[in-house]
Amino acid sequence: MNKFETVLLFSSDLTKSNLNKLEDLFKDQLKKQSASIIDEEDWGLRDLSYQIKKNKKAFYKFFQIEIDGSKIQEIKENLNKEEQIIRYLFVKVDEHLELPTKMIEK
Repeated sequence: MNKFETVLLFSSDLTKSNLNKLEDLFKDQLKKQSASIIDEEDWGLRDLSYQIKKNKKAFYKFFQIEIDGSKIQEIKENLNKEEQIIRYLFVKVDEHLELPTKMIEK
């Protein structure tokens, strides 16, 4: 199992319940791929550096996961199908950062 840190950006138009549904969908995809979520943080609604799909703000969610690296591509393909997830990033790390991150302090 490889260690990854993942950031998902959700559309700012989402309601709290729809945001939670999309987060649960992502977590379900991870479980189907035999991944484990080590920790997560909600970074809240933040300004984007540039406009993405007509969004100037997005809800940020940070995850620390362990998963076989070969399964990441399938998760990315599923994330691409969700219009309300405007960006995502998977970064392979040797060790997970200690939480809380600096982003949550801002």
